[in-house]
Amino acid sequence: MNSVTFFIIKCLCVYLSGIGFGLIVNLPHKALNIAGFNALLGWLVYDVIINTWGGLGSANFFGGLCIGVMSVLIARWKKMPSILFDVPGLVPLVPGGQAYNAIKSFAMGSYQSAFNYLSQVVWIAGSIALGFIVAELVNKVRLRVERDLRKLRRKRLKKF
Repeated sequence: MNSVTFFIIKCLCVYLSGIGFGLIVNLPHKALNIAGFNALLGWLVYDVIINTWGGLGSANFFGGLCIGVMSVLIARWKKMPSILFDVPGLVPLVPGGQAYNAIKSFAMGSYQSAFNYLSQVVWIAGSIALGFIVAELVNKVRLRVERDLRKLRRKRLKKF
């Protein structure tokens, strides 16, 4: 199998994971498709960064940032809460493999390996959370700029 086919299969699986988790958390059916695309977009940002210049922390940060910003924009467009798009979008970024390996290493008595995996879990989860915090800040700044621009337009219209 060549690399393009493998990449397309990965993209399809990520999209379906977003939809599948949306079904598990009982997402409204009209939001499932967009939740899948949000998951795909966040994962594509992650994949580009992890394969070009970044490590686990920066890739998960920017993936979480992208999911957070897009969730707010999609929520305004669809007139739904943004959390509906946040949760399914995060599924591809969750460090499930590292968490599993940490627990397995603890059970096998390999504590050094377990702490290594556990530190990766904490690093990834923290990076995703920080991405969401920055996404919320970006949204607050965007709303403030929009409000200030509306005030400025009103002032200009009153002058004429």
